[in-house]
Amino acid sequence: MRINSFLASPMLWLVAAALSLQVLTASSALADGHGGNAFNRKGNILISDQFNNRVIEVDINGHIVWQFGVGPHDSSAHSILGVNDAQRVGPLTLMAGTGIPAGVDPAFPNGVADNRVILVNPEGHIVWQYGQFGVTGSAHDELNAPVQSTWLPNHQVMITDQGNQRVIIVQANKQIVWQYGTTGVAGSGPNELQDPNSAELLANGHVLIADENNNRAIEVDHHHQIVATFTAGGTVSGVAFASRLPNGNTLLTDSNNNRIVEVDGTDHVVWQYFTNTDPNSNPNPLPTRAIRLKTGHTIISDQFNDRVIVIDSNGLIDEHYGNLNMPGFGLKNTGQGLNAPYDAKVIGDYTGLTPPHPGDGDGDGDGDDH
Repeated sequence: MRINSFLASPMLWLVAAALSLQVLTASSALADGHGGNAFNRKGNILISDQFNNRVIEVDINGHIVWQFGVGPHDSSAHSILGVNDAQRVGPLTLMAGTGIPAGVDPAFPNGVADNRVILVNPEGHIVWQYGQFGVTGSAHDELNAPVQSTWLPNHQVMITDQGNQRVIIVQANKQIVWQYGTTGVAGSGPNELQDPNSAELLANGHVLIADENNNRAIEVDHHHQIVATFTAGGTVSGVAFASRLPNGNTLLTDSNNNRIVEVDGTDHVVWQYFTNTDPNSNPNPLPTRAIRLKTGHTIISDQFNDRVIVIDSNGLIDEHYGNLNMPGFGLKNTGQGLNAPYDAKVIGDYTGLTPPHPGDGDGDGDGDDH
């Protein structure tokens, strides 16, 4: 994998300086009124509230302490439409929008394209962007349903560009420096993907890709060779997310089976959890993200159950946000509802890298060494 410096030009020095200023001022930004649970507090949860076209940060009690996006019926670039993914980068928020699909909102029967990966400051201003609002494509600075983005330690961004059947790494000047998958070609052959849904940079420099509609997760090296494949013994269907655990196992979101499954290095199932066992559950909630936390619990984006849950190793729900199988929207707390939340991350826990990453002395995977 080719890694280029973020600070490759005077223009990028200015970007870096702006980001540093945001870091210095973040501690005083956007505190809420709920017992000091301020913006960007470790332990808060960042939720991609997909069909509410927003990203929210909530405290452990579900109070909303920060939001980007106007609301469920907004179709402007002031929101992040059909948001699939969000990650906190210092005080900034990296997020990926796929647009409003046709038929989801009666106000926009033909849908609205977003196709942006954006980096937003605490005040809601975009400080960096790849892809264009309302434009679907594969040319320079164009995307087609970017479903995930990850901030890398060298300040490049890895984007899972689903509609273009590729995973790309772009630098701040918007040049693509690495790609897996043949642009516009859906397949299962060499250097081919079929609707990839996530990508994670591993500590060994490989990339773990959830190759959703090939029903697998694959680990590829920088020479584009597949070095491992995970299918839970051929039982998964629709791998929406994959991440490598500290014990070397791999956690898969087996969306079409409404299951979260952990497999070992030989692809044998060692743990699983189904999200549709409650009598009031949507029969097919199609969970989209499952992330193992440092506590050993697992946070799950249970998409069409309209909730985010945190479960323990025994499968017992420890925390929940949103209302089971009841979409909703509110500005105060998650008890007012979520609408098909696609992603949820605990701030200070998961960053899209396998921790500890080289150069990350504090072990939190964000590359800041402190």
